[in-house]
Amino acid sequence: MSVWKEELDAIVGARAHGQSEEIFPRLQKLDARHPNVAEINHQLAWTCDVLGRAAEALPYYEKAVALGLPPNELSGALIGLGSTLRTLGHLDRSAEVLRSGQAQFPDNAEFAAFLALTLHASGKHADALRLALNALCETTDDPGLTAYQRAIRHAAAKL
Repeated sequence: MSVWKEELDAIVGARAHGQSEEIFPRLQKLDARHPNVAEINHQLAWTCDVLGRAAEALPYYEKAVALGLPPNELSGALIGLGSTLRTLGHLDRSAEVLRSGQAQFPDNAEFAAFLALTLHASGKHADALRLALNALCETTDDPGLTAYQRAIRHAAAKL
């Protein structure tokens, strides 16, 4: 196990108990000792998001993605980056990041949901609704929705 990994796991465990404000300085200190670790930057970004500090989260997300994350963490980091960009009003870049995530992780339906939010924020309401309805049809097991799936998809295509 990497020198930093055990400490990072302990810090992240504290966040799970609602201690986000307290762990941020601990993450910063860990980052100062190990400045180019993608996973640490991802956790810094995530913690900033939890604390409602989107502007602070952005550079950490960007660095985490640039340094390279394992696939399971990269998926989450791309969602976080796209969502943060949307929150900050960088809608074109948000859509670009989320579409890239969709291409890299085609089985992860959450990208469609976050992209729909970005499209809606961009004023592309029909595109957003179409994407959301299609994602709903692709992921639901609800018998009422599956019974009307063809009709829903047909209506979505006409938006």
